[in-house]
Amino acid sequence: MSILPTEPLQIVEPFTGRNDARPNLVGLSRGDLKTVLAEAGLEPFRAQQVWHWIYWHGLTDFALMSNIAKKTRERLAELFVVERPQIVTEQRSTDGTRKWLLRFRDGNEAETVNIPEEDRGSVCVSSQVGCTLTCSFCHTGTQPLVRNLSPAEIVGQFMVARDSYAEWPTPTETVRMLSNIVMMGMGEPLYNFDNVATALRIVMDEQGIALSRRRITLSTSGVVPMIAKVGDVLDVNLAVSLHAVSDEVRDTLVPINRKWPIAELLAACAAYPGARNSRRITFEYAMLKGVNDSDADARELVRLLTPLPAKVNLIPFNPWPGAPYECSSNNRIHRFAEIVNDGGLSAPVRTPRGRDILAACGQLKSASLRLRGEKVGGVRSAPP
Repeated sequence: MSILPTEPLQIVEPFTGRNDARPNLVGLSRGDLKTVLAEAGLEPFRAQQVWHWIYWHGLTDFALMSNIAKKTRERLAELFVVERPQIVTEQRSTDGTRKWLLRFRDGNEAETVNIPEEDRGSVCVSSQVGCTLTCSFCHTGTQPLVRNLSPAEIVGQFMVARDSYAEWPTPTETVRMLSNIVMMGMGEPLYNFDNVATALRIVMDEQGIALSRRRITLSTSGVVPMIAKVGDVLDVNLAVSLHAVSDEVRDTLVPINRKWPIAELLAACAAYPGARNSRRITFEYAMLKGVNDSDADARELVRLLTPLPAKVNLIPFNPWPGAPYECSSNNRIHRFAEIVNDGGLSAPVRTPRGRDILAACGQLKSASLRLRGEKVGGVRSAPP
């Protein structure tokens, strides 16, 4: 039986438009921040001060940056803003999951989720408004790509979560409610790689948010030519949305497979820089009743992944309105997991989180629409 949202939306603040033309300092690389401030006539060392206040203390008000001279603070406020995406709604699941619908300067929206555990939390961050992929089991895939998100909009999602949990300044202790980032929200991160990479470098900077690269996971549906670049440039954990063991089935579930089939995808994973048994690649596998959940599928999954430093994340299908699939039964999921585990691969079954607010894996979507003829990533789009 489908699990549909039961919690009412909490309207935090209505959208009133964004007419402020001042540029946002969030999302600039260290070098770009220094350049922008220098062009405004400010001393080079101010960049380090501003960076620390934005990303360590989480401040948005220049007047509170106490180690900067008052006249300089006034000058900064005259020229720039430190801005988060605007919260349109916040929902809280009965299991503690939080989901934010965020609106950006142009009025487009994306969703961000935090999945808390007892001593940590993973923030699921979006890389695009909508998605260019049409994975048939994914709610986001029913929303055409509107546009890529900027570095400010990507890192800003994590900053909104930090605001919600009052985790500023950056904690120095080991226990954090927001300890991990997973690039598994709306969109395909490797189709917006430059912006994603800039945002994640900001997140990893030791003078700011300071998340270790070991606490960041980037998930891809299989953009094969870009996989090596993720390892070379970011060296973060890699997750791959596999979901099938044959090209015939994966062509339907994950249509990018028609361009880069399973054999090419696994070859790219085998060559992923830094992949080893201590840093295994995660293969995500949504359990779909009668589609990909047979004993034979489980044995073939073992055969395909045994040569790789791999682990499997078995994901009970999370329903959404109009979904064409059903979740495999509990007995079937656990039998599948047993076969994979007995084959020598770790295959935990993910506990669904946030289903009651459509915040679980594969359930994210916003109402943003692409304008006719609007360009996405430099390419003029087809009409919606």
